[in-house]
Amino acid sequence: MDWLQYEFMQRALAMGLLSGATCGVLGVFIALWRIGFIGICISHAAFAGALLALWGGLPALPGALIGSVGAASVAGSLTRKATFTPDAAVSIIFSVMLSLAILALGMLPASQTDGLTFLWGNLLTAQWSDIAVMGGITVALVGFLWFFFKEIQATLTQREAAEAMGLPVKTIYYGSLTLLSLIVAFSLQSIGGLLIYALMVTPAVTALQLCSSLKATFWSAGGFGALSVVIGLVASTAWAIPTGVAIVLSATVLLMVAYVISPKRHSFRQS
Repeated sequence: MDWLQYEFMQRALAMGLLSGATCGVLGVFIALWRIGFIGICISHAAFAGALLALWGGLPALPGALIGSVGAASVAGSLTRKATFTPDAAVSIIFSVMLSLAILALGMLPASQTDGLTFLWGNLLTAQWSDIAVMGGITVALVGFLWFFFKEIQATLTQREAAEAMGLPVKTIYYGSLTLLSLIVAFSLQSIGGLLIYALMVTPAVTALQLCSSLKATFWSAGGFGALSVVIGLVASTAWAIPTGVAIVLSATVLLMVAYVISPKRHSFRQS
């Protein structure tokens, strides 16, 4: 653990813990609503927005924000309409965003390697300002869960009944997508679009293998996301492998272990 004496590794750990925890928690919404593809759609929209902003000579962050929030709004609207299935709506947006990203990447006046960093990210380049912003988003997420937990629980488990009772299902839906898009945009450069998607889906699915209550699922998903980052950072420094790859593989190993020991799997076999 000697790597913790370096400030850039401390920043990487702090940024990774916050991103892993928040992405894991928001992944529970995505998993239970069965809109897993929306995460990669938003991440690619942020990637395309950042590249288009760079191509236009503007800072990458505003472009990433516009791309991620815009994609979340459009995808959320289309997936709620009966004329579009969630997979079809998100697939359309994803193909458009991916085309724009490739177009902008080809038109960049500088090296394309600079643009690709937004796709893969570099956790070791995280700054304290990035960590402060991610900390603020984490506080907003905790507050969202704290004040609206009963409504969130009803929305995730019995959505149609919640709408019939007049609960703010639409607010919960768009609120979670907005928080997700903010996390993607502000951590795009340090985490990367592909790593963000992995941190959203895998820890949430891991928690669902082991937990029977929604509250425990949220806590566990955040914990598994943070733990994946810690294990990945240790593995990357010990064996000199890319940090992002190590984190994704760590999250996958945790999922495999959870699947093997899952009480839900054993109860299903017995029945």
